[in-house]
Amino acid sequence: MKAHLYHAQPSFGARFPFPQPITSLSFDPVADTLWSGNAGGSVHAYHGSTRMRGVSYIVCRGEVIERVLASDNVVHACSRSNVGSWGKGGVNKWTHKPEKPAVTFEHHPTRPHTLVVALAAPEFLQINSATGSVVRTTSVPSIVSHLRASPTALISGASDGVLRLHDVRNSAARNESMSEISVLAHVAGITGLEVSGNMIYTIGYSVRRQPRPLPDANVKLFDVRMLRPLPPIPFTDGPGFINVHPKKSTILTITSAGGAVHVVDTTKPSEFEYHMLPLSVGSFVTAAAASPDGSYLAFGDAEGSIHILSSADDAEQVPFNGFEGKPIEWPDPVEPLPDITWADKTPLNTIGMPYYDKELLSFYEPPLAPVSTGVPPPAKIPPQILSSVRIQDHLKYAVMPKELRGRRNMVKLPPKRKEGHFRSELTRRNNDPSTGPLSPQNFDAAHPEVPSAYHRVDIMYSKFGVEDFNFERFNKTNYSGLESHIPNSYANSLIQILHYCDPIRHVAKSHITTACRSEPCMLCEFGFVVRMLEDARGINLQARNFCVAIGKTKSAQTFPVVDRSVDGEGADYASMIQQLNRILIEDFTTEGNAFPQNPHIYPPLSTTRSIDLAGAPITQLLGVDARNVTICAVCGYRREKEQMSHVVDLVYPRKQNSGVYSFASILRSSIEREVVYKSTCQTCRNLSNHRSRRVLSSRVMPPVLAVNAAVANEEHFRCWIDGHSSRFLQPSVTLSMRDPDGGLELGSDESVTYDLRGYVAEIRVGKIRHLVSVINSKEQAPLEDEDSGWHLFNDFLVRKIPQDEALSFPGHWKVPCILYYERRDTLSVLDYAQLPQTLDPSILTQRISLATHVNWNTVKHEVLSMDEIPTPGTVIAIDAEFVDLVAEESEIRSDGTKTILKPSQKALARVSVVRGEGPKKGIAFIDDYIHTSDTVTDYLTAFSGIQPGDLHPSYSTHVLLPLKAVYKKLRLLVDLGCIFVGHGLKNDFRTINIFVPPEQVKDTVEGYLLHDSARRLKLRFLMYLLFKQDIQVETHDSIEDARAALQLYDRMNELDPESFHDLVREIYAEGKKLNYQAPEPPKPAAVPSPAPPTMPFMDPTFQMRAGAFNPQLAQMQIQMGMPLQNVFRQPGGQPGMIHFPGNMLPPWATQPR
Repeated sequence: MKAHLYHAQPSFGARFPFPQPITSLSFDPVADTLWSGNAGGSVHAYHGSTRMRGVSYIVCRGEVIERVLASDNVVHACSRSNVGSWGKGGVNKWTHKPEKPAVTFEHHPTRPHTLVVALAAPEFLQINSATGSVVRTTSVPSIVSHLRASPTALISGASDGVLRLHDVRNSAARNESMSEISVLAHVAGITGLEVSGNMIYTIGYSVRRQPRPLPDANVKLFDVRMLRPLPPIPFTDGPGFINVHPKKSTILTITSAGGAVHVVDTTKPSEFEYHMLPLSVGSFVTAAAASPDGSYLAFGDAEGSIHILSSADDAEQVPFNGFEGKPIEWPDPVEPLPDITWADKTPLNTIGMPYYDKELLSFYEPPLAPVSTGVPPPAKIPPQILSSVRIQDHLKYAVMPKELRGRRNMVKLPPKRKEGHFRSELTRRNNDPSTGPLSPQNFDAAHPEVPSAYHRVDIMYSKFGVEDFNFERFNKTNYSGLESHIPNSYANSLIQILHYCDPIRHVAKSHITTACRSEPCMLCEFGFVVRMLEDARGINLQARNFCVAIGKTKSAQTFPVVDRSVDGEGADYASMIQQLNRILIEDFTTEGNAFPQNPHIYPPLSTTRSIDLAGAPITQLLGVDARNVTICAVCGYRREKEQMSHVVDLVYPRKQNSGVYSFASILRSSIEREVVYKSTCQTCRNLSNHRSRRVLSSRVMPPVLAVNAAVANEEHFRCWIDGHSSRFLQPSVTLSMRDPDGGLELGSDESVTYDLRGYVAEIRVGKIRHLVSVINSKEQAPLEDEDSGWHLFNDFLVRKIPQDEALSFPGHWKVPCILYYERRDTLSVLDYAQLPQTLDPSILTQRISLATHVNWNTVKHEVLSMDEIPTPGTVIAIDAEFVDLVAEESEIRSDGTKTILKPSQKALARVSVVRGEGPKKGIAFIDDYIHTSDTVTDYLTAFSGIQPGDLHPSYSTHVLLPLKAVYKKLRLLVDLGCIFVGHGLKNDFRTINIFVPPEQVKDTVEGYLLHDSARRLKLRFLMYLLFKQDIQVETHDSIEDARAALQLYDRMNELDPESFHDLVREIYAEGKKLNYQAPEPPKPAAVPSPAPPTMPFMDPTFQMRAGAFNPQLAQMQIQMGMPLQNVFRQPGGQPGMIHFPGNMLPPWATQPR
């Protein structure tokens, strides 16, 4: 292609101040019109060479328009919620709201008045394009992202990267699946699909030895007749959109997201025409389309602009559709108002009135008219109230006087609950915190079919925080629940079932003792949670570190596993938890793989296999090692390929195969995965049916079987619904790997029995959805007197349930998601002896840091020597400091009281551990700052002593370590049996997310607490009163606080119980006089110093001129002795730089170290 076919024309379409990205474009086939859909849910028409905008209508406000398709008389459009048809004047013909979100649609290839709509589920809807009624529903193997029609078949591109040809002629029956031919086009998904004659063009994502999918640099070609791949067309810029010339089927337009356009002849791919769209900075291409005759190419971008490339002469003014078609439907013009000459004596009746065909309201008789249209003035506020008004946080409030109290301006409240939600209330009432009903707070009476224990449970917050919530009321067992107020807490159910699966728990506990350097490592985080659950024995916990790490994994950027819903509304937790299950097992496999040093946990029973080298521990436990056997139906050629999988997705029988199926038969067929497809045989070269099936012996079935229920529609769920005399789910399942047709030879037909360890189910109560786990804890009872059996884990609500209830699925409110089975005959032969069991104590003796400017001569701690490694009972003092990641959400009521809606989210910033005995008593051996990649909203410097830059490797001068390294040190101290001394340790351990057994904790807050008082004394006040020491004067220091707590602990041990009790009473008596506050120490006399010169960035007018200023970054750079860079933006947008002489530092800065 030597001569250029296209040239650029002026762009149009963007409207400020709020432009919407263009998401779909379609040229009108019979009119000079270009139709566009945007991300705001609107469709607009642009007409003629003037590009004037015409009709506009809304498909669904706030939703992205997935596709717009113009036909001769109407325009079809779809968003996630609506599929509809509109006239070209904007009048809606019909709208259909599918039960599941719509993804795309296409005209039926053989039925002219039918649309095929692809949903966000493996199924198609066929809709009558004239009436909008659903004709039939057909199932497909995977979720379809792109859909195009050829003369005889539908061609789809799926999210799994498979290209499929659907024969619509074989789907005459309702709810029947289509026959298909498939081929893998792109490994990580298809992003573009076009069809022209016998050619199919696709673009998509590939892995290419990268941890995440990247755009495939090739446009792939396939022959539609045999679905045979042809040589691809390279496109180094990364193809984002493809369009075929309607008149010249070999001309292909390839567009990148950055605006690079290649017009290439597929017969001569080395010759192409290049254009670069005039995108603004930061924008990118979001849609592309070709006109019916190929004269125009239209491209939409993220800022709402439409760019045009034209092959027609500008002087000819060729219409968009290529010919003089139907006239454009313009709105009816407004009739002009009559011209009236106005003068002082002009009668009003000459002006005239509009014509009305109905009586006006002013004509009605007086009985129908309102008696009075006046509104009484608002009542004045009584002076008694105005005289007692107070102001708090810019809000005025006053207490209602007794003489004015009544039902005036009062809202009727529900009856007050008798049970105590907070421990502070129970203390005042002198009640047992474990008493009270087990029913959740938000029981929905509109759904009585759902038992109360299955409803979603929420944590309520008092002024004392989440620690004051009465968790004991929801759990009377010795099995710990998990709190639900943290991000991604939907994973609690999966954590519980993995914990009670004994082989997986052993591998996770062993992994945290290794020198794992992965960050984040999900197997490490799960191992830490497992250790907490083992030690807690019924005390509620939170898996904060694990849940936060989910959002930091590489898979979270690709798969929807991060919970962004509000209170569970609209979230598809069933799909999310199954996706997370697969991701976690794969991550566990990769992170725990130490090949070739992997231990032999499950020795293979077959003597023909080599046992010299073992696979990853998770692969030994969950790996389904099978041979994929494919046989040609014509020549009988047989191909075999090894295939390993860790999670089994259930495949349900099709509707036409009527009959009653057991869970064992469905599970066996899901493992074997028998598929029949058409393909060209490599031996006989015929297009024939191929039968593919996974073959494995019963003897090599794994010890643990992980199953995703994959319930995608009503037909699947009917298998689970309880029958009149039997249940689908049984406590055990027996699998016998036999070939029913005798066509495949199997190694063995022995049977294996699996016992159900537990399952995860989604609970649907109205629009609210959440997850629970039902687990058989028969072999996991932590205490001998604990009754074994089935337990329900609903976040922090745990209760024992009968087996009939555990295995029952009585209605649509309970949907299965994940099941875990344990093989009965292999659990006793698993060998965990080769797994490492203890942490290396040498981590307490290492001096390492991520900070590049750390000065080891000025650090405040001295690491332990190997002779000082603690033993059981060793006393240590600990204190921690934290920073805020998310601020607290609260509301202030009219009476001035504050209610916490959502507590702040904190991150560990510093941990200090001090020796509590020995010759070096009082000397810290851990003083680590924790590096965080999260955004810190408040360093809480006044309470934590953390300065901006202390947690950054490039600026910190302290010992800086990742969270996992510090956590391992604390975990080791707990395992060594150390006695932890501190002040307010319960809150510290909760935020660190570690559980320390109560017998290893000596909290001076509780030690110096008067039994008949709820007031807890501050550390600073106790040190002043007992030792006349002033601590925390300017800011907090964790080493100083740990030493202070150690002094208080020593004073407790010096006195006998009676004397110490008298001392505490004296402290409280003295505290009342001082209001429980230590007096401020006298400040030293200020030494006069010359006023520093005014710096330009300290002037408010300069900040307005310079733009955004970052004083925290400026302070860090000054403390490091560097010039200030990138601390503000100049009006032109370039970073500014300020150099400070040594005597011109701002008041808040210190001299460079």
